[in-house]
Amino acid sequence: MDWAVIHDLNELMRTQDALEDSVVLFASAAVVVYALATIALWFASRPVGVQRLRLACTASLGSAAVGLFVNQLIGHLWFRERPYDDHPGSLVLFTPPSHDPSFPSDHATAAFAIAVAVVFFHRRLGMAFLVAAAAIAFSRVLMAMHYPTDVLAGAGTGIAAAVCVCTLGRPLILRLTALAAAVTDPVLRRVWRLTHT
Repeated sequence: MDWAVIHDLNELMRTQDALEDSVVLFASAAVVVYALATIALWFASRPVGVQRLRLACTASLGSAAVGLFVNQLIGHLWFRERPYDDHPGSLVLFTPPSHDPSFPSDHATAAFAIAVAVVFFHRRLGMAFLVAAAAIAFSRVLMAMHYPTDVLAGAGTGIAAAVCVCTLGRPLILRLTALAAAVTDPVLRRVWRLTHT
């Protein structure tokens, strides 16, 4: 079933230029924009110590790191070839190939880890991140970089990492956020005064 889905989607991409152009454009920009949006959470509110958007930023980065670390362990235990390596000559690639394991998808893991961590601290904003995470994950299948089960597994790893970090690791997140705020607030207060007067 994995192969049938990715093969059909690849055929659709190959024959629909408008779809191909929009997916390739989205895939090339989405990860960078998503990462910048995650970092921007830190700067989105008045620089006065620990706040929920700052907690969301810290938890998101921590969750993504934990999820990607788990992926490395999974990849060492079981290496799954990328679809284009499994079926050479059968797929059109729209981006340079990767030699990392196909299972689970790092992009899906990081995207969902970040999104779920944001949900813990800001539900409405977190929902927007979840929509973007789903689009990023789906684009990886459309680009023939992963099988559908790779991105589903990646999403599961990311969600599990975020739940662990935001519950079991919450005291550490609070501490790290307070430490980072103590470093950045003196500079950000000056910037805030200049831009809000």
